[in-house]
Amino acid sequence: MVEFVTVATFLVAALASLFMAWSIGAGSSGSTPFAPAVGANAISVMRAGFLVGILGFAGAVLQGANVSETMGGDLIGGVALSPMAATIALIIAATLVAIGVFLGYPIATAFTSTGAVIGAGLAMGGTPAWATYTEIAAMWILTPFVGSFFAYVIARALREEPIPERYVIVGLAGVVGLLIANIEFAILGPPDGGASLAETASAMLPGSVLAGIVAGSLAMVVLWMVPTALAVRNDPARAQRRFLLVMGGLVAFSAGGSQVGLAIGPLIPMSGDVGLPITALLVGGGVGLLIGSWTGAPRMIKAISQDYSSLGPRRSIAALIPSFAIAQAAVLFGIPVSFNEIVVSSIIGSGYAAAGAGGGGVSARKMGLTVLAWFLSLVGSIIIAYGGYVVIDLILF
Repeated sequence: MVEFVTVATFLVAALASLFMAWSIGAGSSGSTPFAPAVGANAISVMRAGFLVGILGFAGAVLQGANVSETMGGDLIGGVALSPMAATIALIIAATLVAIGVFLGYPIATAFTSTGAVIGAGLAMGGTPAWATYTEIAAMWILTPFVGSFFAYVIARALREEPIPERYVIVGLAGVVGLLIANIEFAILGPPDGGASLAETASAMLPGSVLAGIVAGSLAMVVLWMVPTALAVRNDPARAQRRFLLVMGGLVAFSAGGSQVGLAIGPLIPMSGDVGLPITALLVGGGVGLLIGSWTGAPRMIKAISQDYSSLGPRRSIAALIPSFAIAQAAVLFGIPVSFNEIVVSSIIGSGYAAAGAGGGGVSARKMGLTVLAWFLSLVGSIIIAYGGYVVIDLILF
């Protein structure tokens, strides 16, 4: 029988995790996916908040395991997070994110969560996991450059005359179909992993696995390109808005898969003591994301969509496609990444494309303050979590 104290400490940590999930839903995962679509007047703020909650929940349950395992066991060596350390890390990270939500500045959730877990783990006597830190740092550093570059290229392609815009839209739909065919879903794979739609199709087709994956991928590309081509031919403006909304939905789904691990990851080391599988944790974290998206996301959606730049449909599409690709790469490799960083950097890239063509630019002051907030949230969360654990450990023991 599980001891009462073990259950009690887990419940305290679970409440802190729920608070963290709410903060993420209200901030990072709840605000950024549909912000470009709201900026382009393709959807209202309140409707965006509603949809992102539903899609984020689905992504959390279907794709949240990889990042959760990284947050729960790969950030610190030599020790497993204790219930007290997990609770301290979650409360500190959630508080910092919540402050960003109420002040209207997007705090990078991955920075605060990762920093808080590292700080609490080091205070317990753990050792730095340098190999994991290298992978995470590479993703964090490359994200702004990769996101802004591809957003710039797509935005320029949608504006240039040599290739008509309708052909570019259809081609982009094919790229999105290829990505969807090859992202992993937990329900399609074995109990300890996931599988993509293309891999699942390959198991049903004769021939080699590689040939099956290629065939499945091509089928998904066609399924995306043909309806898009028909829609563009009938009503180009309406087709563009629909494509934009679909991309917002895909990014919202990806946000749930990436961000839920920041909330429930620290619970994994102790979940076995109370007999809870990781699926139960993912569902609980997904509920927290959903509630946060419905109650707190509209404020941050407005901040990103209106305060950063004046977005149109083209720039919004250009921002969301690389955001979706980067988010799915992070989910695949289990790397915690900030959706604020992903989407904001993509908005910057599409903004420069518009500025070069005489369109609206990006607020340099807003960008500078955001980058500063990201840096301070990482360093501050490490220091505060380390100090908080030491102080509470001295008081209790």
